[in-house]
Amino acid sequence: MKSIRIGAGLGFYGDNWEPVAASIERGGVQFIASDHLAELTLAILQKDRQRDPSLGYARDVVPLLMKLWPLMQERGVRFVCNAGGLNPQGAAQAVLAAFKTRGWQARVAVVSGDDVLPRLLDGATPASAFAHLFTGAPLAEVRERLVFGNAYLGAQPIVAALDAGADIVITGRVADAALFLGPLVHGLGWTLGGATQAHDLDRLAQGLTVGHLLECSGQGSGGNFGSQGAWQAIPDLAHIGYPIAEVWEDGSALITKAPGTGGRVNFDTVRQQLLYEVHNPHAYFSPDVVLDMGGIRLQDEGGDRVRLTGARGTAPTDTLKVVAGFRDGYKAEVTWGFSWPDAWDKAQAAQATIRTLLKDKRIPHDELYVEYPGLNSAHGALAPLPKPDALNQANEIWTRLVLRTPDKAAADGFGRLFPWMGLSGPAYTCGFTGLHNTSELLGIWPTLIPRAEVEAGARMELLGEMSPHAPPLRGSLPPEGAVPAWGGPAPDRA
Repeated sequence: MKSIRIGAGLGFYGDNWEPVAASIERGGVQFIASDHLAELTLAILQKDRQRDPSLGYARDVVPLLMKLWPLMQERGVRFVCNAGGLNPQGAAQAVLAAFKTRGWQARVAVVSGDDVLPRLLDGATPASAFAHLFTGAPLAEVRERLVFGNAYLGAQPIVAALDAGADIVITGRVADAALFLGPLVHGLGWTLGGATQAHDLDRLAQGLTVGHLLECSGQGSGGNFGSQGAWQAIPDLAHIGYPIAEVWEDGSALITKAPGTGGRVNFDTVRQQLLYEVHNPHAYFSPDVVLDMGGIRLQDEGGDRVRLTGARGTAPTDTLKVVAGFRDGYKAEVTWGFSWPDAWDKAQAAQATIRTLLKDKRIPHDELYVEYPGLNSAHGALAPLPKPDALNQANEIWTRLVLRTPDKAAADGFGRLFPWMGLSGPAYTCGFTGLHNTSELLGIWPTLIPRAEVEAGARMELLGEMSPHAPPLRGSLPPEGAVPAWGGPAPDRA
């Protein structure tokens, strides 16, 4: 039975690329799928785009591919990523420009169409449309402050790009696991669009599960492993190997990693990643299939090998998730420390002084958030504080104060409330950090949109020249300069 091997790329913007190189060199992979976009990454990219309209993509994709391309080209490995962010065309052009300086050739596919901001900004939209996914609040509350809005596309345009012979596929916002499902559908000839048969949906569900297990780089192979008393047994995290999946035509899969790398792939590490960010394991929604994890079987075969079977799938819904961002004021923060004796009481007195100054000076603000690093900043309300008498015996107490305000001038001036207390406030100040660090806040607005409105505008465009070492094409290339809609007829499969 035919199988293909796909390796995890990055798990977030700025992640470590060296384990990806190990998967290419020693893991026998044909594809790497790299996830650069956490939910809030688009907010970072929006700030980049505000400074320079040519940006708006995850800029780590250029040095990443400059490191990996010689290894990929030699072995015929193809690369899929969502580093395009808010500007996939810009990302592709940046990669091609960098390649040109080395005399390298590559066929780069750009997947676009996830930008739905014009639709969200349309004032004629019914008031009930695009309500907040969790609170039900109407979009009208933030419409005038929206700065981006992107739907999570599925795997189909990635399949089209690979079918057309792309060496590198750069997308905007797609569902994380779709980055992996696309190569599986392409390489194994699975039915995707319009799949209705149980065996087709189950294979897609297996592929979605594989993507979910690989989408977080080293977290799928023992990184960030939180099992008390067991995490210490994960070996050599300094040289961790990212997970690799070998997937067969029937959807069964083996999760492993490159030989000679650190980390661990076993029942427990895979199980932890399986449940990561899952609200309902019996209905894990994606644009391509709805996954029921209830029948999944993980069989630990030893030697960093876990076999995956049993995923079940049903047809996807007629909506796609959207992540939108809106201007949500400004923040400024200061961290301030006090030493023994009575460090806790000093911190409380200092905090009360700041609140008094905010009131006296009538500084507009929505919130003054306070936390204590080393005491409750990691777990919040789940970390009850010791009694004040015990806290006053601590060697030091640090306090982080964050002002959230609609007024940039108020944020800019927040740090000026503090320095005078170095001599005139509670004794034994350990020091301040962050007195001048105003930043704009972007709020996140999750919602749903009819998939038909989005998929009709999704596009795949091929740029660059075919690498001399590219794998054989699965279908004929479109005419030079054409911008095919992926929703049209798929290329003939070999």
